[in-house]
Amino acid sequence: ARALAAGGAEVWAWDDSEDQRATASAAGTPLVDLYACDWSELSTLVLSPGVPLTHPKPHPVAGLARAANCEIIGDVELLARTMRNARYMAVTGTNGKSTTTALIGHMLSFSDQDVEVGGNLGVPVLDLEPLQAGSYVIEMSSYMIDLTVSLTWDVAVLLNITPDHIDRHGDFDHYTAVKKRIFHRQTSPRVAVVCVDDEPCRTIYEDLAALGDQRVIPVAVGRPVAGGVYVIDGVLHDDTDGAATALIDLTDIDSLPGVHNWQNAAAAFAAARANKVDAVVASACLRGFPGLAHRMELVAEIDGVAFVNDSKATNAASAARALACYETIYWIVGGRPKAGGIAELAPYFPRINHAFLIGEAAADFAETLGDDVAHSQCGDLETAVEQAAAMAQGRDNAAVLLSPACASFDQFADFEARGDAFRRLVESRQDGLIAVNGQ
Repeated sequence: ARALAAGGAEVWAWDDSEDQRATASAAGTPLVDLYACDWSELSTLVLSPGVPLTHPKPHPVAGLARAANCEIIGDVELLARTMRNARYMAVTGTNGKSTTTALIGHMLSFSDQDVEVGGNLGVPVLDLEPLQAGSYVIEMSSYMIDLTVSLTWDVAVLLNITPDHIDRHGDFDHYTAVKKRIFHRQTSPRVAVVCVDDEPCRTIYEDLAALGDQRVIPVAVGRPVAGGVYVIDGVLHDDTDGAATALIDLTDIDSLPGVHNWQNAAAAFAAARANKVDAVVASACLRGFPGLAHRMELVAEIDGVAFVNDSKATNAASAARALACYETIYWIVGGRPKAGGIAELAPYFPRINHAFLIGEAAADFAETLGDDVAHSQCGDLETAVEQAAAMAQGRDNAAVLLSPACASFDQFADFEARGDAFRRLVESRQDGLIAVNGQ
């Protein structure tokens, strides 16, 4: 609303929350009840990506807009219509988007390119600085793709596709189709970077390569891919110029632990190379990457116990990536559950010494863990941290891992707030202070 008003548009704003409407009104945002307004006077509905567009059913206001033939878009579409001369780079996928987006931005900024990084990661796109040249690197959720209708990405990255947000997309096929739209209307010299380690992405890669409309760079972990970027035994290889050069051993980079981060690093490298970053510079940037808050973030090591903030793991597939990286785990898990729960994590159960269950998912997760994993019902994060820290004390290679495999909205505003609360609790232990309610 602020951006539109600054651009000279007439703005009618609405929110279903009375508190949010009061906040907007106090900030000078004009409110109009979109349930009762004259839709013939409106040209565009700019929808928050969190509001259902299609499934499980359209939000009533989205239904009113469609009935009035009013276009429905999101903030990324507004940015693209305003900053027409910039380059646009997108990263999507079920997991790894934030790390990969941050890596690309890191590489471009150290290559003396003007770059702004945001979207689903951190800064909303309309709070980014205007660019008449340079590149926007934007993390795109499936919801955001739904609301971006005209933008053709200069470089688009697809990392992986596993079941997630099915309640918002109806079924897995529709979810996959939405992800594929990140490559919509790309023609040469625009670039598609597609990781081919899962079947849905492999199919998308083959479809794009067969059409031949844009340049398509494959990315893989564990096997070579001609013309692409791949990682074997931790070593990143660049074959984008047909030379298959081994460049960097990713196992030496502490901020990119685990095989999943090899995929993120390879995809970011491919995208940066497509945006004219030198291979040597891109490799150096991988070595210097500081890591991402809330994603396998080592908060502290206290008396030999590592405390790891992986609050961004909001589904089981994402949590699996963290569980694969540690051997003696005291696992803090739970929140508002996603479809499928944590049953798919059973192969990692032998690594878990004890699980500490929080939030709405606690009872269901206890049933899944059963007799396979010792567990405690903790209710809240503070109790879980206290019990996990006490139990991990004195154990070799122990990690207290917050990797919830759940959304945060039952107890926190978002995953950042959950991760920040974990960090405060850990730091209070480090400082010898007593935390009260995580504050």
